[in-house]
Amino acid sequence: MANSVLAADNFLMPNGTFIAEVIVFLLILGIIWKYVVPYVQKPMRERQEMIRQQAQDADDARAKLAEAQEAFQKALAEARTEAATIRERARAEAQRSIEELRQTATEEAARIVARGEEQLSSQRAAIVRELRGEIGALAVELSEKIVDQRLADDVQVRATVDAFLTELEQHDDSPDDSRDGSRVDTVAGSQA
Repeated sequence: MANSVLAADNFLMPNGTFIAEVIVFLLILGIIWKYVVPYVQKPMRERQEMIRQQAQDADDARAKLAEAQEAFQKALAEARTEAATIRERARAEAQRSIEELRQTATEEAARIVARGEEQLSSQRAAIVRELRGEIGALAVELSEKIVDQRLADDVQVRATVDAFLTELEQHDDSPDDSRDGSRVDTVAGSQA
């Protein structure tokens, strides 16, 4: 009994229940390790794999986003360059069209002016012809009154008319502004 008291008092000596408790604990630990831990570790491994896959997908998505942004910036720069080129081409084409229209308008205006000048010169020639006939008749009448004789010879009438018209043309070509007044004075003086 002294031995058992000593053994009970000595904490270094294990007692029988302690050994049984340790064996049961190890047995339960083994069962948990064999059956429970794999059951718990499987979802944990799957979850870790899913997290790793999501992280990999996120990295891939970031890389693809960076590539897409780079491609977008490159395409945007190309589009801006192309738009600038198209604008310059359109501006040059518009300038060319304006120049062509301006040249066409200038040519058309020159044609209209030339046509107008031709019409004016033809009208002037017609008026001069008409006035020559009228002036000739007036000159004959005036000369008859002045000279008091009738010119019978057509050649003489024609020569007188031509001389009168030549004198009128010379007065017409001279830069003297008072030619109309002096001519009227001369004619009026002749009639008096």
